Amino acid sequence: MVYTISGIRFPVLPSLHNSRFRGDRRTASLPVFLRNNSFSRKTLALKSSHDSDSLSSAIAKSDKVLIPQDQDNSASLTDQLETPDITSEDTQNLEDLTMEDEDKYNISEAASSYRHIEDGQGSVVSSLVDVNIPAKKASVSVGRKSKIVSDEVKPKIIPPPGTGQKIYEIDPSLLAHRDHLDFRYGQYKRLCYEIDKHEGGLDTFSRGYEKFGFIRSATGITYREWAPGAKSAALIGDFNNWNPNADVMTRNEFGVWEIFLPNNVDGSPPIPHGSRVKIRMDTPSGIKDSIPAWIKFSVQAPGEIPYSGIYYDPPEEEKYVFKHPQPKRPKSLRIYESHIGMSSPEPKINTYVNFRDDVLPRIKRLGYNAVQIMAIQEHSYYASFGYHVTNFFAPSSRFGTPEELKSLIDRAHELGLLVLMDIVHSHASNNTLDGLNMFDGTDGHYFHPGSRGYHWMWDSRLFNYGSWEVLRYLLSNARWWLDEYKFDGFRFDGVTSMMYTHHGLEVAFTGNYNEYFGFATDVDAVVYLMLTNDVIHGLFPEAVTIGEDVSGMPTFCLPTQDGGIGFDYRLHMAIADKWIEILKKNDEDWKMGDIIHTLTNRRWLEKCVAYAESHDQALVGDKTIAFWLMDKDMYDFMALDRPSTPIIDRGIALHKMIRLITMGLGGEGYLNFMGNEFGHPEWIDFPRGDQHLPNGVVVPGNNNSFDKCRRRFDLGDADYLRYQGMQEFDQAMQHLEEKFGFMTAEHQYISRKNEGDKIIVFERGNLIFVFNFHWTNSYSDYRVGCSTPGKYKIVLDSDDALFGGFSRLNHAAEYFTSEGWYDDRPRSFLIYAPSRTAVVYALADEAEPALADATEPEPVDLDDKLLG
Repeated sequence: MVYTISGIRFPVLPSLHNSRFRGDRRTASLPVFLRNNSFSRKTLALKSSHDSDSLSSAIAKSDKVLIPQDQDNSASLTDQLETPDITSEDTQNLEDLTMEDEDKYNISEAASSYRHIEDGQGSVVSSLVDVNIPAKKASVSVGRKSKIVSDEVKPKIIPPPGTGQKIYEIDPSLLAHRDHLDFRYGQYKRLCYEIDKHEGGLDTFSRGYEKFGFIRSATGITYREWAPGAKSAALIGDFNNWNPNADVMTRNEFGVWEIFLPNNVDGSPPIPHGSRVKIRMDTPSGIKDSIPAWIKFSVQAPGEIPYSGIYYDPPEEEKYVFKHPQPKRPKSLRIYESHIGMSSPEPKINTYVNFRDDVLPRIKRLGYNAVQIMAIQEHSYYASFGYHVTNFFAPSSRFGTPEELKSLIDRAHELGLLVLMDIVHSHASNNTLDGLNMFDGTDGHYFHPGSRGYHWMWDSRLFNYGSWEVLRYLLSNARWWLDEYKFDGFRFDGVTSMMYTHHGLEVAFTGNYNEYFGFATDVDAVVYLMLTNDVIHGLFPEAVTIGEDVSGMPTFCLPTQDGGIGFDYRLHMAIADKWIEILKKNDEDWKMGDIIHTLTNRRWLEKCVAYAESHDQALVGDKTIAFWLMDKDMYDFMALDRPSTPIIDRGIALHKMIRLITMGLGGEGYLNFMGNEFGHPEWIDFPRGDQHLPNGVVVPGNNNSFDKCRRRFDLGDADYLRYQGMQEFDQAMQHLEEKFGFMTAEHQYISRKNEGDKIIVFERGNLIFVFNFHWTNSYSDYRVGCSTPGKYKIVLDSDDALFGGFSRLNHAAEYFTSEGWYDDRPRSFLIYAPSRTAVVYALADEAEPALADATEPEPVDLDDKLLG
């Protein structure tokens, strides 16, 4: 008897007490995916060390580490190696690394460069090679080869640490905190050295998924799991009728459990593709069935509460093969933040396939060049928005299969879109049934024990970044998504929580450097972030990393070799908070200088992604900008066949102005959460039932409704609703940036911020932006300064009727500059500045194409499949 969900077949789970293994594994329960699989591959040997609560303790006490080696006829542990001697609390001067060590390790390219090369038989091997020795055939592939072949494949190299001193040249204020920063860099440098010495380098260390979890070879399957707290372990699943006595695992002295399952007599794999699997352990907390920590897919069967791990290894003919190359990193990022499940206009959980076919063309047409996808990592609790991760290597099965996710990413690449993943390494679900919490029955396995390992606000567990095996797990996890699924980078969630032991809770960051460099800083976590940026940028040079940091940590977006943490961008989170603060005030209380300060308050040489609002502002308990502006009037007065109201007119006008000035001044990248481009009404409320608290209080749910857990794209498309005008403006704004590249232009000058007139004028690149925030005053013959002489024309006008405005400007008008200093600019010209309007001017010889993009966007059609 089987039942299905989303095309996946589940067998009925037999009784755990009465099941018995009956010999040949082919007679076991039906697998989830009824497929045979002859896939085999050679795996790379990876050196395994034991764990410690901190890199300062047990690692230094051990003498040797056993290294598991996959063999065709054995799963024995063979070679031995000295363990790393790492001291996280070591306060020795950096010069304690001897000159001999420096000569051998610190920046010797010949000793620290790693390449993937192929041996004579075409198998991929990992070698530590001298850069002067030519490799055979350079390859960027690990495992199954891709059909995408470039003309010249360059070796992937993770550069060794630099001196870490350039940060003091960039920001001399850091010199006052040199002891802390040099200690931090010393820990990073020392850890790189130990990983090179004992693991063969970060390249090998970050491929833990080739050694842990399920590893297929020509003669069978090896399964390994790090669970030092377990007293015994057995692999159970459909393949052996869930018999805990059939496949008992052996443990090495460092807590790595292992079993080798030989192929069946006919050569078929011992665990069929699609079979449900778990590891049963006798732990200090009792007998526990857990989903393998390195599982690649997990599902929740209908009618069941816990998830089940899935042995996922489809036959070659069913594996998705990428057809399109990954796009190059754009100079400026315009990110469309998305959630697969809630991306349908219908009240349901949407799929990877529907998102691929319906939403990606929309994103492309709107003018964005990157899509950031939330909730990819498997999470048992849907309403967590994907932030309470249970299975870190598994894509969420709610939305489809891994192969369907790959097809989505490939389609995005075909459209020229980068695909960024919202990755969660800041914490993990406290779910003990499906996730890592209490995995081996102990509190301090992957996480800090006690209160330090618990986030009281998020109700989740906090990783111990000073643990060797946690580093392997998380570094490998980041690499896995880039390597296997071809993601183009990450938005790292909750980085502020990672970097401080107080997690940013009940702390007001003022910008005082003492807040960043002291005992409250989790140096282990910061060093982990440096390492993961090294892995990502070294092995995937075009990949993008964005960190969600609200604290303003200095050096956050500076290269690790210079002493920085290594991110490409910081999310400029203060902007959204400022807009909410301003929207609570009357129009006359809006301060132009306050707006300017918040938008431009960012560190030199550290790029930011600006946004007026993200998913955070759309959740229950908060309001989107559109809802702050228009509130209940949105329900009754958004139709064009009925009169508007002053509230609607004001709301639509300010909605456009807020978004444009945020993009214009806020950073080198821009982000929008799906649907907010047209002022999506209401809030996001995930389906949920009533919650019964321990104290007897009942928190009412929403009857598990999906009504407010969807995106009403039909509202933005409807030509009879005012939402469409806001959507058209957002599209014009994106195309304007694509045309002129103003977000990354070096030239930026704010020439006017007049509190009386409520006028802001600034130059970015060759464009001149004029914002009139006054609620009633329009200004004729208003002079604005500029630097470049010539004839200017309007390239974007928020008051255009196409955008729901009043068409108070003549787009055919020409504006000629006159010489003479005005607002500290050598030239100026006269304009008409209507109230609550934003207008962008460009030199006439550059204006026409941009104006066409702005005023004549393509009609929006959900069913239009761009490029096919």
